[in-house]
Amino acid sequence: MDLLRGVWIVVGVLLLSLSLSSAGDIVHHDNIAPKRPGCENNFVLVKVPTWVNGVEDNEYVGVGARFGPTLESKEKHATNTRVVLADPPDCCSAQKKLSQGVILAHRGNCSFTAKANIAEGANASAILIINNRTELFKMVCEDDEPDVEINIPAVMLPQDVGAILENDLMNKSNVSVQLYSPLRPVVDIAEVFLWLMAVGTIIFASYWSAWSAREAAIEHDKLLKDASDDSLHMEVDRSNALVEISTTAAILFVVIASCFLVMFYKLMSFWFVEILVVLFCIGGIEGLQTCLVTLLSCFRRFKHAGESYVKVPFFGAVSYLTLAVAPFCIAFAVVWAVYRRVSFAWIGQDILGIALIITVLQIVRVPNLKVGTILLSCAFLYDIFWVFVSKWWFHESVMIVVARGDKSGEDGIPMLLKIPRLFDPWGGYSIIGFGDIIIPGLVVAFSLRYDWLANKKLRAGYFVWAMTAYGLDHVTVTND
Repeated sequence: MDLLRGVWIVVGVLLLSLSLSSAGDIVHHDNIAPKRPGCENNFVLVKVPTWVNGVEDNEYVGVGARFGPTLESKEKHATNTRVVLADPPDCCSAQKKLSQGVILAHRGNCSFTAKANIAEGANASAILIINNRTELFKMVCEDDEPDVEINIPAVMLPQDVGAILENDLMNKSNVSVQLYSPLRPVVDIAEVFLWLMAVGTIIFASYWSAWSAREAAIEHDKLLKDASDDSLHMEVDRSNALVEISTTAAILFVVIASCFLVMFYKLMSFWFVEILVVLFCIGGIEGLQTCLVTLLSCFRRFKHAGESYVKVPFFGAVSYLTLAVAPFCIAFAVVWAVYRRVSFAWIGQDILGIALIITVLQIVRVPNLKVGTILLSCAFLYDIFWVFVSKWWFHESVMIVVARGDKSGEDGIPMLLKIPRLFDPWGGYSIIGFGDIIIPGLVVAFSLRYDWLANKKLRAGYFVWAMTAYGLDHVTVTND
């Protein structure tokens, strides 16, 4: 069983080093870009559905400017308006008069506000500015510009999107667009389900851990009464299956997890994410197998198979029930890995993830409140540093870059529980990192074990307060 313990320790450090609870939103607050009257909008994402020759085509995403009016938030109120190429293309000199058309212009040669003023002077209803790169850029006012009065919206488009629209227009196609920025709902049902998943996982794992600790304590008392050497040896073997976190280990967590995170950041690529998927599948297989074997062992029909063992090379003594369940668990993980990019693959990822988290919380335990406090404090500093402070050295949030799987061509790393947003017009997923469940879950599970072993009632114990604090905290962090 030493091999399995080693796998769990490695996978556990990987999971904890990838703790993440939040990502971006459609509104980007920026206190660095200059603000003044007429130039004080927040940067918002803008939906740009297109029609080519009257047929609905692709929908693109741009970003609104610091200046100009607020865009419509509902699609039904947004006007379908034809697009016209700027002439000259940079829109830095006078344009032909239009009748409520949208001007498509290139970035460069003059300020963004100058382009918007010229487009407004040509009677355009809006201006689309093509960036000179594939990413979006925040359009601001110049420092030396007077107060800005622009009455048409300006939207930045990525270079590749602008090239598509420009090519359609140069081919004499009739192109029209709508510009609107739908509001994200305050609470999406996905966030509620994600909260229930996180809280429910910790509650289940805590009760399982407390039940195991109580059974072990009862068995230990019987062994002491019997004073049998063989029985005492069996008790030692049982205790070896657990990994208790020491004070030193809690402190070293920050260092080890930080090293892993920097390694992920530097080596992030398609193949590196594939390696993480393999590691996740290994942990998920073992987690799902452990949960299923424990669950089936509660039934009388499978109890004997769960208590009968056979020696397997490299793995030691393995129960017949484990051997029977293992093929299903392996097949489940392999199918998920192969089809993980399909729309419903999040279901398999969540099943493997929850089973993995529950099993980790059975193997890794906090022995006392002192270690738990140190661990949570270190995890707090770790999150703050790699989400916010790391921007000073790396010019971007290292943890967010790693969690999103940037530079890898993949839609994020698998070490997350995720649910698609059902009523969000922007789509996407609500996510929560494994570390945000495992780390506090270790302390919550310890509190219930203590309550049970100290014979404290539920109301008088620490578990209810710890679980309440965790649930209230995650009301605000389950949004992607």
